[in-house]
Amino acid sequence: MKNNSIEPLRLALYGMDKRTYKTMTLYLAGPCKGVAVVVSELDAEADLIDADYVKAREVLDERKSKSPNRPIILLSLEELSIAGTVYVKKPVITVDLVAALKQVRKAVGAERSKKENPVSARPVLKAEVEPKPILEKPKEADPSVAEKKQPGIKRVDSEERKKTSKHRTAMDLTEAGFSAYIGLIDGVDFSDSRQALNASYNPKEFFLGYVQSALKTCKENGRVLQLNSGWKPLIIFPHSQEVWLDADDKQLKAFAGLAMKSSPSQGLSLSSINRETNDFSQKMEGFYDIDHFLWKLAVWTSKGRYPEVIDINRPVYLVQWPNFTRLLVTPHAMRIAALLVKGPRTAMNIASALKIKPQYVFIFISAANVLGLVGQAKRQVDVLLAPPEVKASKSKGLLSRILGRLRG
Repeated sequence: MKNNSIEPLRLALYGMDKRTYKTMTLYLAGPCKGVAVVVSELDAEADLIDADYVKAREVLDERKSKSPNRPIILLSLEELSIAGTVYVKKPVITVDLVAALKQVRKAVGAERSKKENPVSARPVLKAEVEPKPILEKPKEADPSVAEKKQPGIKRVDSEERKKTSKHRTAMDLTEAGFSAYIGLIDGVDFSDSRQALNASYNPKEFFLGYVQSALKTCKENGRVLQLNSGWKPLIIFPHSQEVWLDADDKQLKAFAGLAMKSSPSQGLSLSSINRETNDFSQKMEGFYDIDHFLWKLAVWTSKGRYPEVIDINRPVYLVQWPNFTRLLVTPHAMRIAALLVKGPRTAMNIASALKIKPQYVFIFISAANVLGLVGQAKRQVDVLLAPPEVKASKSKGLLSRILGRLRG
């Protein structure tokens, strides 16, 4: 007779596309070490359902109707508490899934014993609290693709070289100088995961949103336009990929963090400008490269928060490596980018893997998102499993070995 305590749990999968189905099958056989094996519906002893599937509610009702005594495991990004089911949070961590599978296998083993010995009572799964409905979720929209630039022809003359702001190199910020330079929002304890997940902002309510909208209009029309905001005029040059603003970083940082309301009283508008009647040569330091300006503006608008357009519970991926040589480099920005190059991750997973505060991740996502350098993972498999832990390399690099010998 087989030992039920080591016999794999026969599991049927529901609510998964072909790619996700195959991934979960391999995951159970690999990292989960064969605790369960995927079989057909007729041969299964338990069901595993992706509760984030659009028709998950229908699938769950159908499984309860067809096999009322069969245990069910639910995978979801949101916490679920449904009677007779075992919940596992996504992205799935191996230890959590294995624990759930063992719990179900134990109950199934008791059911097997009951069939062999009808006198014994059948233990049931520990029921959760009152059931909550699984809400149907709309289909994910394709991640936005950054618009390819069509840079115009620019003359590198003496006036061009005077644009010191445009050509300045990156500023690398440490954690010590981060708060003073960037400024963080008050009233949010980022060590509390619940507060951190609620720390979002809508770019459309700030100067950043109006600048983005104005840039889009300028690119579509191919015209130099002026954005009037009731503060200082921002001149946009779509062909040379530049903006001009008569304000220093301190002034821009202060204005970027102010919430704005679109109303006639504030004078938010776009107007044409005659380059011949405007002399910018007197203040060439007011020119900024558009990417450099947007990145910096997004950092100061974020103040440790993430934009509402990003679903913080779903992984993000890096579309392209940022040009850090021309950007404001916030703490851990390069480490975050390097981690995202390896694959999609959620913001909180990045913070946990790198052992850094969430606001550093949120600011990087805000700045990269405004340039179209990050996208929201849309594939079902991207949010199914948690990425592996980041482990420090045991082998020292060449430079470390040389320094070690010199010190010795």
